Amino acid sequence: MVERTALWYALLTCVSVFGVATWWLHNFSDKDNLKRISAFSGVISMLAFLMLNWGE
Repeated sequence: MVERTALWYALLTCVSVFGVATWWLHNFSDKDNLKRISAFSGVISMLAFLMLNWGE
């Protein structure tokens, strides 16, 4: 079984938090700039998470 590092859990948490934040901002807020920042941060987190997983 593959042992996960703290970075793996941190990236997974970031992806989750940014995903929920983007959803919340899209549905319950008019702050479009903050929504874009949250979405781009989530995309960057997911790309880093995928690269970390494929690198194993």
